[in-house]
Amino acid sequence: MGEEVFDPPAPRATVRELVVPTSLDGARLDKAIAQLLPELSRARIKRAIELGAVRVNGRRLAKGGTVGDGDALRIDVAQVAEAPAVVTVGAPLKVVYESAQVVVVDKPPGQPTAPLRPGETGTLVNAVLGRYPELVPAGPDSFVGHAAREPGIIHRLDTETSGVVVVARSAAAFAILKAALKDGRIGKRYILVCAEQGLPEQGSIEFPLANHPKDQRRVYACVHPRDVVRYEPRPATTRYKVLQRAGAWALVEASVEKALRHQIRAHFAAIGHPLAGDELYGGVVIRALGRHALHASRVTFAGSDVVDGFDAIAPTPKDMTTLLEASTPSE
Repeated sequence: MGEEVFDPPAPRATVRELVVPTSLDGARLDKAIAQLLPELSRARIKRAIELGAVRVNGRRLAKGGTVGDGDALRIDVAQVAEAPAVVTVGAPLKVVYESAQVVVVDKPPGQPTAPLRPGETGTLVNAVLGRYPELVPAGPDSFVGHAAREPGIIHRLDTETSGVVVVARSAAAFAILKAALKDGRIGKRYILVCAEQGLPEQGSIEFPLANHPKDQRRVYACVHPRDVVRYEPRPATTRYKVLQRAGAWALVEASVEKALRHQIRAHFAAIGHPLAGDELYGGVVIRALGRHALHASRVTFAGSDVVDGFDAIAPTPKDMTTLLEASTPSE
């Protein structure tokens, strides 16, 4: 068993150099690029910034950073060419639900959902393509979904977050499930471990989220009204209930309707209960865990005339349960 590699057309080895006009003075970097290079999708612009393929006056700048009149932009478009994902036959893949239209897989922690660079392997998408070739029915130029690098993928998880990912097996299923996700009709539940002291038994966190003004790795929870005016955040609600308390930690179930990037991590940090192991948001580093303690445990869909309803569950991974067991006082 091995890898089947599609040979994509060689991307144009182009570097675009632009000057920010007066009309875009003060604009966010990603929005400025979208205006100046409308042929690039928002996803490609985001990846270009994340990969360091964008320079402003010779330096990297966060996606939410702003540009000024006369700033020099340098964008290496070739680094973010929409190359098709590599098909990896026989790669490990844990399927928790399967039908003719949909498959739900349990992504392990540490595995990226989709490749960022052409030729990248080891991601969930590589393994999914190895098991479900119908996602590219006529080769790399024919694929289910919006992008050749992540065919069929309805939503993504952070690399260190484990749990359920929904994959559509047909174009019709993809369209229905994407619309359902946008409308909040796909239910998503998460299990997390966070700092316990003072956490109410249940609650709702409703701080809107924006791109962090100084750190592109993070999002910013707009706790104060002035932040809402300054950063134009998106609304976000996380509901939760405590399932178990063990020493310094609490095992919590959280639910969201439309999960934004890092929503749960940023929300719990904002109320003073960062996730275990989530150093980026102020959590305690736990070497034995090696990641932030967040797991997408359940995904549900009521069904449609094309896609049957489903309720898929991925059990809490051992690294998180071991953390709780080690923190529970012995009797």
